[in-house]
Amino acid sequence: MTAPNGKPAPDARAARRASGEIGRMRALLFSLLLDALLINAAFVLGYYVRYRLQLFRPVLDANAAPYSDYIPFQLGYMVMLLIFMAADGVYHRRRQGSWFDELYRIANATTTVVVILIAFTFIILLYSRLLLLEAGVITIALLSGYRLIWRQIDGARRRRGLGVDRVLVVGAGDLGRAVMRNLVARPELGYRVVGFVDDDLSKGDLGRFKALGGLESIGRVVKGERVDEVIITLPWTYHRTIMGLVRSCESLGVRARVVPDVFQLSLNHVDMDELGGIPLMGVKDTRLPRLAQLAKRALDIGVALLALAVTTPILLVVAGLIRLDSPGPALFRQQRVGRAGRLFNIYKFRTMRLGAEAEVAALKDQNESSGPLFKMKADPRVTGLGRFLRRASIDELPQFFNVLRGEMSVVGPRPGLPSEVAEYQPWHRQRLEVLPGLTGLWQVSGRSELTFDEMCLLDIYYIENWSLALDITIMLRTIPRILLANGAY
Repeated sequence: MTAPNGKPAPDARAARRASGEIGRMRALLFSLLLDALLINAAFVLGYYVRYRLQLFRPVLDANAAPYSDYIPFQLGYMVMLLIFMAADGVYHRRRQGSWFDELYRIANATTTVVVILIAFTFIILLYSRLLLLEAGVITIALLSGYRLIWRQIDGARRRRGLGVDRVLVVGAGDLGRAVMRNLVARPELGYRVVGFVDDDLSKGDLGRFKALGGLESIGRVVKGERVDEVIITLPWTYHRTIMGLVRSCESLGVRARVVPDVFQLSLNHVDMDELGGIPLMGVKDTRLPRLAQLAKRALDIGVALLALAVTTPILLVVAGLIRLDSPGPALFRQQRVGRAGRLFNIYKFRTMRLGAEAEVAALKDQNESSGPLFKMKADPRVTGLGRFLRRASIDELPQFFNVLRGEMSVVGPRPGLPSEVAEYQPWHRQRLEVLPGLTGLWQVSGRSELTFDEMCLLDIYYIENWSLALDITIMLRTIPRILLANGAY
């Protein structure tokens, strides 16, 4: 049902929320039934390992303990484990929770039940304690394994836009942009930002995130955009306004959540301590610790040396083909802006005709990118061979020499031209806090298909959440992107 203005009527919104609740109940019931099945399967496998394979310790008479004797014990094991897993929060819906968190909760509940039942076996000597240990290990493997597979499937669905919640962000300041860059960097969480509202309309759109009006228009936007959730990111001085917005969202039947603003700081930059029970808050040093810097540098050198060793024949062949394809040198040097604004010369295979940089001004009106960037899908300056080199990302292989020189990293924000950096807004300059990279989070999230603001949001997310695991993940995700030439031109 729709209202006369074509927007969803309140009863339609209520029906959609009720449908969501039913879906969550079905998902919970399915999870309980599947867990019960896997727990029983684990117990059967434990029995098989103990009395048929007889691993770790032989059994004098395998027929002395028929499986039928264990059926009541198995049912008790299943019921107790489901109860303890529920008590440990295994079935509590968490978008941000990691698989390791689930593994810990499952292992904790399973270990508790196994210990209780082992204690029970000292009273009734009929049952094997080793069988319980084996069944417990298999249980943890099966329950955590299926959750890992489901996470991959569910994450892939959400990245395709299936089963996502539509989110409206209130406020486009530092905190609002932090929320937006986290959501765009983690599509597997299942949120789709429909836009933002902010009283400062001069801020304009942030890439795909559209400015939908001032704070007074939140009711119209929630109805018109079919918003499922509102995330409020206003400064702490707007306390009364925040409470009014929360009440407005409640009256519209939409969930509202408030991001705590600790003096406009991202929470992972806040250092918490106490002084005799008095809470103290400070600002963490956001620079990477010395050991982390050394680890990242070691990874960069190792990957660069390996890449150059493997691709040296390709480099030589490509250099020769470029010289044959068009007049000019095979290598192209260009000044770029690195960490802390330092200038350096980047190396690439030449993919354009000579004098191409002087032609940019004449092509400005054909720019297909946003912000200070200049990109064209059918750039007339690109040579025939150069177009292939770009699509295959082969033109960027010489940048591994920049990595060895310490001017770039394998993973990081792409280095901008001095003319581009001169047009950066203050928040864009956060991407200059680390070494630029050959690949990065935005390259594996859309490459040239993203707007400049979205690139910056993803780069800043990477800077704030850096880890070696994140670097390795981005490197691995880069490989299929290169092979499929997604977004490259």
